[in-house]
This record gives sequence, structure tokens and C-alpha cells, in this order.
Amino acid sequence: MSGFRAAVITFPGSNCDRDMAMALEQVSGTAPIRVWHGDADLPERLDFIALPGGFSYGDYLRSGAMAANSPIMRSVVNAAERGVPVLGVCNGFQVLTEARLLPGALMRNSVQTFICRTVTLTVENNQSLFTGGYEAGQSIRIPVAHHDGNYFADEETLDRLEGESRVAFRYAENCNGSRRDIAGILNEAGNVLGMMPHPERAIEPAQGGTDGRILFESAIKGLVEA
Repeated sequence: MSGFRAAVITFPGSNCDRDMAMALEQVSGTAPIRVWHGDADLPERLDFIALPGGFSYGDYLRSGAMAANSPIMRSVVNAAERGVPVLGVCNGFQVLTEARLLPGALMRNSVQTFICRTVTLTVENNQSLFTGGYEAGQSIRIPVAHHDGNYFADEETLDRLEGESRVAFRYAENCNGSRRDIAGILNEAGNVLGMMPHPERAIEPAQGGTDGRILFESAIKGLVEA
């Protein structure tokens, strides 16, 4: 996609930033800009921002809590509030909740162990920028790799997410104890998606499947047609 400008944010302890950058480049044809957490400003005229997985700041305090207070996150929050699409995957999802761009919190897995395997998700909302390429109710296979992926929110928040169709993905078989099997949620405007599974690890057949590629294709197509 000519002219597509995406940014991938790297924090100390990020370990999926290269995977995310390669996925965006493979799908869009344009290498994203790599941005360091200590930078005060994002590049101008961005079309897309990605917060990758990993263990930012060693997961000290709470997963994502220190990263959410990095200098660059003020610019990310401002961009999201202006409508720029923001995708947070795994640790990126944790950062988005800590930055209050998404409600709830990610807690220790109920099984108390690190989970690393491919899981089945159900597409709950296919009307967003990120999910328009899927069918509603479609089953997809995406890898997970997390220790603190147990999504928690109070009942009022959960009811609001359900009522506003902001649950993007749900676990077909709950692997971590997440409330209502939630694997990914959207903000009110629909331009911020946080999810624990890693779509950037399901881009090509060599990775075992391509269900994640559809998410990036959907977002890029939506931005072109906007």
C-alpha cells in the first residue's frame, strides 16, 4: 500500500516488535517506522500504531504499568483520541488497559503457568476496522504466549462491552480464566483493539496458519477505503 505509514513501539523488554514489524511490512508492502519508548513524539501522519508483545520493563509492578507511563504513550493516547487505529497485542493489550485506552485489567492466568500454544477464537464482532475481513461467528486459530492474560473487569463493564458489541474475539476454550472468555476488546470508537493472542504469528503458512493475516488486511483495506 503506497503511502501507508505505520509505527511499531518498542519498550525495554519487548520481544515481538520485530514480528509485528515484519507482519505489517509483509501485508502492506511498506516497512513500519520503529519508535523507541523514550521518544516524546510519534512520527507525523501515521495511519496505524502497534504495541507489540513481550515483557516491558520485566513486568515489574504490573504487566504494562511502567510502559504505560513511557514518554511515547502520551502521544499514543493523543493519537488514539484523534482516531488513529491502535493495535495492542499481548503485552500491548496490557499497556492499553494500564493507559486507560481500554477498560479492565489483565491478571495472572488462572492456571498459574505460562501458556504457549495455538488456540481457537470466535470472531464476535466483524464490523470493526480490524475484523471486517472475518465472518461473524467464524472460528480462527491464533497462537497465544502469556502468563498474565486473564482478562478481568467488573460486571457493569462487562455488560457494557457486550451491549456495545465491543468484544472482538472470544476464546472457544478458555485457556487463562478470562471473564466471559474474552480474548480481545475494542474501545468505544472502534479504533483501538487489544487482544492477547498474536495475529502477527499467523501471517503465512510456514507459521502454521494465516488467520492472523486477515486482521492486518482488514485494517489496511479499511484505511485505504476511508
